[in-house]
Amino acid sequence: MSGAAQVGGVEGESAARAPRELRSGQWYGDSVSAGLRSFSHRARTRQLGYLPEEHLGKPVIAVLNTWSDINPCHSHLRERAQAVKRGVWQAGGFPLEFPVATLSETFQKPTPMLYRNLLAMETEELLRSYPVDGAVLLGGCDKTTPALLMGAASVDLPAVFVPAGPMLPGHWRGERLGSGTDMWKYWDDHAAGLIGDCELTELESGLARSPGHCMTMGTASTLTAAAEALGVTLPGASSVPAVDSGHDRMAAASGLRIVELVRQDLRLSRILTPDAFEDAVTAVLGLGGSTNAVIHLIALAGRAGVKLTLDDFDRIARTVPVLANVRPGGRTYLMEDFHFAGGLPGFLSRITDLLHLDRPTVAHATLREQLAGARVHHDDVIRPRGNPVAGEGGVAVLRGNLCPDGAVIKHIAADPRLLRHTGPAVVFDDYRTMQRTIHDPALGITPDHVLVLRGAGPKGGPGMPEYGMLPLPDYLLKQGVRDMVRISDARMSGTSYGTCVLHVAPESHVGGPLALVRTGDPITLDVARRTLELGVSDEELARRRSAWSPPPVRYERGYGALYAEQITQADTGCDFAFLARPGAVPDPYAG
Repeated sequence: MSGAAQVGGVEGESAARAPRELRSGQWYGDSVSAGLRSFSHRARTRQLGYLPEEHLGKPVIAVLNTWSDINPCHSHLRERAQAVKRGVWQAGGFPLEFPVATLSETFQKPTPMLYRNLLAMETEELLRSYPVDGAVLLGGCDKTTPALLMGAASVDLPAVFVPAGPMLPGHWRGERLGSGTDMWKYWDDHAAGLIGDCELTELESGLARSPGHCMTMGTASTLTAAAEALGVTLPGASSVPAVDSGHDRMAAASGLRIVELVRQDLRLSRILTPDAFEDAVTAVLGLGGSTNAVIHLIALAGRAGVKLTLDDFDRIARTVPVLANVRPGGRTYLMEDFHFAGGLPGFLSRITDLLHLDRPTVAHATLREQLAGARVHHDDVIRPRGNPVAGEGGVAVLRGNLCPDGAVIKHIAADPRLLRHTGPAVVFDDYRTMQRTIHDPALGITPDHVLVLRGAGPKGGPGMPEYGMLPLPDYLLKQGVRDMVRISDARMSGTSYGTCVLHVAPESHVGGPLALVRTGDPITLDVARRTLELGVSDEELARRRSAWSPPPVRYERGYGALYAEQITQADTGCDFAFLARPGAVPDPYAG
């Protein structure tokens, strides 16, 4: 089922709530007898230009919009917010648009991951503190999807997520380009002398040619697909191209749907169940999706009161094949192809035996009902089970003395010959030093070396930047080398590829074993055995640890200081400790 969703009712729910039972009724009341504060709230709503009959007794819907002038992934969301509001009005609700923080993957430094939890806090507190009954969340650029859902899950109102949608495929000299993935490829070709400056200048105008997020199965498409698999979007919504008219219709349908969800009081806690998270992990792994989904889904599950761990990802990975032939995990197609091949409903229809089909979604009483009639229209884009892209899920979880709390690798995007490899380490203490020195032939780096970057984790980055696809030395690129084993406590872009071990936990900044590695130490990666081992004795590591001292504090005040104090490690989702812990937060008194 591709294009705009077919939306059905949720059976078995309670009858529509009376206006006085709406949460917003605590603010507005229905008459002078409701008190001074309600009178004041109604008077200020008149100041906004609204008639009583436009909003009193109607579900008030917050439309949270992450549009900004600096976020190309979301440059169309002002128009989509209007479509959502149109749907809300048609369904008898009262929409209010709220601008919230934009997290532009391209421009925000040192990384928007530093600010994911800030947007999650803003979402939670905005929804809790204003007179709203439900929410439509507009996002799609990598960190906005988990941030909006984390905040909404914490406040637990009815909510629908509207994905920003993938951009159109890139084009250059007869080739279809995938943003990010082909950027890395052609940058390496330029470093190797295979293309020149003129070609790179042309590529600047061809890689990203419309609004929308990356059109590969990078982090953005992976996370919006995960949101759809969780059941918080309309069916088919995650792959509708951003500039397709179907995207406008999907946004309007989401506005229609949220009003009904409020009337039924169908809250996110009913949707975000343990079964839903298992299905989201299954979908991510079967899509060959981004390693970033591991961190974000663990964090979101924690907000929903669900325990999700690295071991769950590794367990599920062994049961699900990769069926999406979409770059970079696949070799051929892009998200527009995936959408018209059947989108996520078509994909899920091929793995129904691995899913929990009797759980509810925001659109249907059960996932089973939602997938009824879903079809695949192109068997090379969404492969049959008998012809997978890979025999098991696209992410592996590693353990060993170098990563006692785990690390991850997207092994389907790696050179197969490197999936079992032993080589001497070349260690870089920070990304800037690595950039400055890695191309120096005096380092003597060979294809057999293992490149190690530390100081790039949640605290050390700060914010765990996407540094994990370390560049290869120019002189090796000119020799035709295109992959090496690379290890870090960083993340990498979902559009990236290569034999990159990521999310090493604990990170070096807090004294994890990565902090103790020295250039020349042998490191063994064995993906089949799920191990990552440093070939140094325990006694020697103990000596090195006794000589290690923590790095100096980076932030002395402000949000950065709060972040450093509260951030958790990659294996537990990089949430703030005070936000991740359980506990009730009461609604404000509105009278």
